[in-house]
Amino acid sequence: MMGDMSVPRTGWEDGELYLRASATLLASWEAYARGASGATVARLPGVAVAVFPNGPEREFFNNALLERALDPAGRAEALDAMESAYARAGVGRFAAWVHESDGSMRADLEARGYTVAESTRAMGMALDDLRLPRPTLELGPADWSEYLRVLGVPPGFLGGVRDDALHVLVARLDGENVATAMAFDLEGDCGIYNVTTQPHARRRGLGTALTALHLYDARDRGCRTASLQSTEMAEGVYAAAGFRDLGRILEYAPAAVSSVV
Repeated sequence: MMGDMSVPRTGWEDGELYLRASATLLASWEAYARGASGATVARLPGVAVAVFPNGPEREFFNNALLERALDPAGRAEALDAMESAYARAGVGRFAAWVHESDGSMRADLEARGYTVAESTRAMGMALDDLRLPRPTLELGPADWSEYLRVLGVPPGFLGGVRDDALHVLVARLDGENVATAMAFDLEGDCGIYNVTTQPHARRRGLGTALTALHLYDARDRGCRTASLQSTEMAEGVYAAAGFRDLGRILEYAPAAVSSVV
């Protein structure tokens, strides 16, 4: 169940929040690319294509965000550009992200043999609508290597990222670092990503507390909005914080490597 979605509105329309969220997301991909060998984010007509040709990032970040409401020629150009960029890099496994409302782009992808591999829900909020109290929790040092360890990614992952561009929080439980979340700001929007709690420490509210703390910190930095992509399990938690539903993002994969979930 989504929870109470009757969030007060303070001047930001859903369409504006979605555009801000998309811009922040793409800028975060560019920050990651600067720290990964051979990676680029190409902003092409109708699509932004993140190309990570080398490991270990190759398994995580080969994603392309397609623009909404393109005409037929624009859709074809965007899909051709996306496929060409990945073919040149030798990347066969990638995901094309499209908003659920864009039926025409979805149909074009499916005509090319793509199927939905997974999805998340885009969510955004005005920080003036923040509903949760500022949490009190034990924090560990905001260390990039510890963030990656708690996240559980392979050694060397994003080893060249400048961590001063990213805001990392690490939560402790019984003296152990067990949960983490990262934030990235762009033009007054704070994107919150990779909210993760290690299995033995789940159901203690640590992910919710880290999210709330990021929101308060972002407001203190002068941000006016926040955005994220939520799994189905977490949608109600984020709605309770003040986030609004901006629609599902469907991740289409080429037929050879897709698996519908």
